[in-house]
Amino acid sequence: MQPIVLEDENTELDDVVAVARSGCEVMLSERARRRMSQGRQFIDEVVQNREVVYGVTTGFGKFSETRISGPETRQLQQNLIRSHAVGVGDPLPEEVVRATIFLRALALSRGHSGIRPEIVDRLLDLLNRQITPVMPEQGSLGASGDLAPLAHMALVLTGEGEAVYDGDRYPAAEALQMAGLSPLKLEAREGLALINGTQVMTALGVLALRDAEVLSKSADVIGSLSLEALRGIIDAFDERIASLRPHPGHARSAQNIRLLTAGSDFITRQGEIRVQDGYSVRCMAQVHGAVRDALKYISTVLKREIGAVTDNPLVFPAEGDVLSGGNFHGEPVALVLDHLSLAVSEVGSISERRTERLLNPAYSAGLPPFLTERGGLNSGLMITQYTAASLVAENKLLASPASADSIPSSAGQEDHVSMGTTSARQARAAVKNLSRVLAVEAISAAQGVDLRRVDMPNASLGRGTRPAHSWIRQMVSHLEDDRTLSEEVQELGDALLRGEILNAVEEGGKGEADGPDTTT
Repeated sequence: MQPIVLEDENTELDDVVAVARSGCEVMLSERARRRMSQGRQFIDEVVQNREVVYGVTTGFGKFSETRISGPETRQLQQNLIRSHAVGVGDPLPEEVVRATIFLRALALSRGHSGIRPEIVDRLLDLLNRQITPVMPEQGSLGASGDLAPLAHMALVLTGEGEAVYDGDRYPAAEALQMAGLSPLKLEAREGLALINGTQVMTALGVLALRDAEVLSKSADVIGSLSLEALRGIIDAFDERIASLRPHPGHARSAQNIRLLTAGSDFITRQGEIRVQDGYSVRCMAQVHGAVRDALKYISTVLKREIGAVTDNPLVFPAEGDVLSGGNFHGEPVALVLDHLSLAVSEVGSISERRTERLLNPAYSAGLPPFLTERGGLNSGLMITQYTAASLVAENKLLASPASADSIPSSAGQEDHVSMGTTSARQARAAVKNLSRVLAVEAISAAQGVDLRRVDMPNASLGRGTRPAHSWIRQMVSHLEDDRTLSEEVQELGDALLRGEILNAVEEGGKGEADGPDTTT
């Protein structure tokens, strides 16, 4: 991979994913370095002139009215990150920490924080030399930025706190030394600049969004296979229906389902077996499409946020101003990540209902109960639906908006907070749950197709569902007699998150005109 160069607003969501998950190298452009130097020079003048600037020559939060003398400005910054590093809970995953560091470096490189370029250089050293600060996942209110978790990141730069290096956890000073780095001494303004921003919630959100996009597309594939196993009615996905309700996601999902099932002998027409299917089948495009539209909007907001400057105060050296504002407030991110949890919850909800239709002989158009040929002796896939239902119920709780709450802090100075990092953590958990719910449906749909072939031995699956079924069978074999499926469900869910079923469909459709498109 080519190194990513920190510039203005040119960074894409895929760049964040590449740094977080693929270890892509990151560099600071000379243009950004010059911008930062200009901002730093302005802050040095502020300190020399003993001007009153929040967080530079004053305390923080409720202590913003307390003046700090010139000689104490360095100690102020170190005290800040020590006092704010009170996160608790499990460490954030390595990919989230890497995305956070990248996003913070990007925001600081814009030159409006008044810090030395050396600070961003050291953040990039952490990325490029594979040093991962230990950042507890709980403790952020998502209002004055992600203060607590970012403070744990900042501590590592100064040789305090802990970091993971070469797979092991060390005191930060040791990790830096092994990587050939020395601790930094923070100058005026630099501690506050490192911790005042929305980068943790944004990092969590970008990665969860990318996974949700993969699963949303995969849901079309798996739902199409369920449609065939249930001998569902393709007329519900006619483009004329979608044209009368012109939501773009609906039209795209309906088209995708038509392409995936093209040439199938399993699908039916209305009146052939029944007139209408249940909603979880018939309304698949409407629900999946609404989620597609939601994800597109969420992507737009997160794209803006990754290029934003979310610090306070902000330096405008050309105008000679330092302005205090509220760009650190996480509300824009919090709202869309709560929306992400809700969207993900809905994909899982309708998926679990299709699984129920496959397993329940009252709805499955002749399939054996729980998709086992020796029911009674075997329970078949009975309890996989329990697992899916449990995860769907949990996702309903995770879809409860964290951003609806606010608890004032800092003696009332910070009297409205976003809880955006909680929104982000909920979205990440909901996405993982969805991968397992879709895995259960995939196993059920493949089993249903296998059993349907007993009476339809020469029937063909659709252009896209045929390679999807083959891929599922490579991951999970046909269930003849009961066996423990726990690991298979989880492994299949992880493979869905990696987009493997989409790759299988795209490869299986090569050479066929207008083959299945699951990528847009």
